[in-house]
Amino acid sequence: MIVDLDAGEAEVARLKERVIAWLVGEGIVVADARGYAAGPGWARAVDDDWDHEPSGGLAVHVGRGAFHSGADAPEHAVCPSCAARRALDADGWAWVSTAIETWSEAGTATLTCPSCTRTAPLPDWRWDNAPFAFGHLGLKFWDWPDLSDAFRARMADVLEGHRTAYLWGKI
Repeated sequence: MIVDLDAGEAEVARLKERVIAWLVGEGIVVADARGYAAGPGWARAVDDDWDHEPSGGLAVHVGRGAFHSGADAPEHAVCPSCAARRALDADGWAWVSTAIETWSEAGTATLTCPSCTRTAPLPDWRWDNAPFAFGHLGLKFWDWPDLSDAFRARMADVLEGHRTAYLWGKI
């Protein structure tokens, strides 16, 4: 899954159309009655050492979302300012859960780093193995091989240079 970390609610519909047009134009996906299936050019989106063809298509999530890879839960939240790692023990999870609830309800939330005391938006925080992302546009490539770094960089360009998060594993 690729999540746009910077898209606001007002621009999501336009960005979705831009991304879909690019993916279809490149042959990476094709529009069908059920949505978007893997297209004839799907291999240009994945690592060269792929071991299977996609058996699923593309699902597009538009609207506020808290995205998770389905992998194990992270052990730490990493401050975007000082890179200090906050353990996600019971107290740490309470700290993060409150911010996630606020973000889910209001579309904005912050966390204050206990080490440097700087406050940063929830989407700016990093997580062990990147299993969380918060945004208004998510693109899930169902049962695809790992997406390549080059493809993810091109996707960020199509998203007008927005920061993106790549979540892998089961959703």
